[in-house]
Amino acid sequence: MSLEIPEQVRRTVMADGNEHWLDEVPGVVDSLAREWGLTVGASLAGGHAALVVGVTLVDGTAAVLKVGVPGRDVGPEAALLRLADGEGCARLLREDVSRQALLLERLGAPMYDLVADPVRRHELLCDVAVRLWRPVGRDADLPTGAMLAKRYADRLPELWEHAGRPCTPATVADALECMNRRRRAHDDRTAVLVHGDIHEMNALQASHGSYKLIDPSGLWAEPACDLGTILRCNPGLGDDLRKRTEWLAARTGVDANAIWDWGTIHRVVSGVYACSIGFQPFGHQLLAEADRLTA
Repeated sequence: MSLEIPEQVRRTVMADGNEHWLDEVPGVVDSLAREWGLTVGASLAGGHAALVVGVTLVDGTAAVLKVGVPGRDVGPEAALLRLADGEGCARLLREDVSRQALLLERLGAPMYDLVADPVRRHELLCDVAVRLWRPVGRDADLPTGAMLAKRYADRLPELWEHAGRPCTPATVADALECMNRRRRAHDDRTAVLVHGDIHEMNALQASHGSYKLIDPSGLWAEPACDLGTILRCNPGLGDDLRKRTEWLAARTGVDANAIWDWGTIHRVVSGVYACSIGFQPFGHQLLAEADRLTA
């Protein structure tokens, strides 16, 4: 099978030293297509942590086949999608976590391409986040917000060094303080189902005209974790992020300080990671804003 691997996916795999996956993934897609009765179409661009391919089911329904790159555990994503059951997120049709594969509902264009006004995009992202948030039992097979904060804190200093120290030490220290606060603030009693990476390219138009989310990290956390990605930054937008924080808090009833902490966390982690895999100018833009805020 001849598969086109998008350049950003290829860069991620190469940066992690997993070149062998590039040779293996066509066979994985071929075996899944035979087992699930799929007609495989073209690869879809946009992400970096998975190969995403348009497919057609036996009954003619358009769908999407997603195969995660090495090191990308799709288990939490699958668990969240099962719990969401098509509400707020793309519907999960089939899964094979052993092969890091998900078969998903096919959605339309991203919000970024359809809605020009950034403020309106933020309103719509809040709406779809609220649709997704719901209490889940303690037996939910999902990492918590505290676990995410600790994982980021353990990883950030080394990733920062690996990326060539692309932001100031003060910015890294500020992010680590935010991570520690959010780790200690986690409360099972108020945690909800959380997407973990809500932004305008991860919200796609659904058939009924509203939007659904794709590529969830899959978390059991405080809602502020999701609002932090909306706050993270839109490079070049130029609005006051403190005012955006207050607006998000007023619209959703979520604590502004928690939103600010998560915005800082997502801004710095995303920026440093983007620099480490050469995803530019996004990485440098995020970190320039982070350094400005820290200073």
